[in-house]
Amino acid sequence: MKKVAFHTLGCKLNYAETSTISRKFEEKGYLKVDFTDTPDIFIINTCSVTENADKKCHKIVRDARAISPDAYVAIIGCYAQLKPEAISAIPGVDAVLGANEKFRLVELLDGFVRPKKPVVYSCDIDEVNTFHTSFSMQDRTRTFLKVQDGCDYSCSFCTIPLARGGSRSDTVANIVKTAHEIATTGVREIVLTGVNTGDFGLQGGERKERFIDLIRALDEVEGIDRFRISSIEPNLLTNEIIEFVASSTRFVPHFHIPLQSGSNKILKMMRRRYQRGLYVERVARIKAEMPHACIGVDVIVGFPGETNDDFLETYNFLNELDVSYLHVFTYSERENTQAATLPNAVPMNVRSERSRMLHILSDKKRRAFYETNVGTTRTVLFENDVEDGMIHGFTENYVRVAIPYASHWINQIVTLRIQEIGDSCVARAAVEESVSVIGNQ
Repeated sequence: MKKVAFHTLGCKLNYAETSTISRKFEEKGYLKVDFTDTPDIFIINTCSVTENADKKCHKIVRDARAISPDAYVAIIGCYAQLKPEAISAIPGVDAVLGANEKFRLVELLDGFVRPKKPVVYSCDIDEVNTFHTSFSMQDRTRTFLKVQDGCDYSCSFCTIPLARGGSRSDTVANIVKTAHEIATTGVREIVLTGVNTGDFGLQGGERKERFIDLIRALDEVEGIDRFRISSIEPNLLTNEIIEFVASSTRFVPHFHIPLQSGSNKILKMMRRRYQRGLYVERVARIKAEMPHACIGVDVIVGFPGETNDDFLETYNFLNELDVSYLHVFTYSERENTQAATLPNAVPMNVRSERSRMLHILSDKKRRAFYETNVGTTRTVLFENDVEDGMIHGFTENYVRVAIPYASHWINQIVTLRIQEIGDSCVARAAVEESVSVIGNQ
């Protein structure tokens, strides 16, 4: 029995796909092992959002070769689709598979005999139009469920349409069926993922369903206590969706909404489909409907042409906005994107300083949001995450909570009262004696 190990770079979507591909290996009789457990086969699922992600791929290949010098190394994912020939030239790589081919990896490479020279299986991105149902099963607490793939937007900084193709979706019926299957495994929370999740509904180039149709249907699935929307564009986050989440008992009050810049000038150069005024409206509507909601924000610093005044406009905009945390990305030039051709590149040291400032702001935002939850009663899904005698989990509105460890808390949803926020921005809480644990003991 050959041993296979997987390593995933990048987003939740990649994790969902890696998990699905790994189950195909197990169905074929391969033994899934840890990366360091001298595997016979390494599968590395890559990201290419930033230059740093590309560099990580090179490092992981070197690490794999150090662990198992004679193992078979296959590269899949976004970087593999964008630069198959360049990856095949990395010392130690045996095979590269593009966006379509990665789901046929076992069939294409079955036997996994190392070739004399690397093999490449890929097609033109225009041919990538099939939706492959995927969901993660790394642990029994939560699952990342892919509902949409690809993107029809043309943001000037982004390679994802080149790596994943056009927007396409699963059907509501099939997603609901998959959710029922997941429920039988004991998973308590499903996170809906996609490249452009709010664009759900495109099948065969036609819009046949809507994202609101999907979440309404999922809200009826028994056996799943929580659904979480991983990320949704502000122009696709409608009042109808916000109002539905506010009224739902299963969809949690947590939104992650990409902003990218607080400067309308930069947003236009990025070819985003909104201006900052729309973002303000979305945040205000969420907070009006769900004052306790958590709102995360993606933001890019150092985009070409971003002056100091532009950055300060973004900083001040975010500082005044009622959001909970930031995901900060330092702009990275990507080949074959419009932004890579723009003048007035921002020096790397300036990009780094702007990133540092926003990371500090994010820490302040997160602590301020956590503090608003002190004294409130929340439900926490505890994970198998133990540190210094404390077990951790997340509230419905994404506050990380710690209580003294007890094994029976794992994968339980517990009602508790948040008491204080620790130095590391982790909420400490006490279980409410008057309220039972939700779910099976």
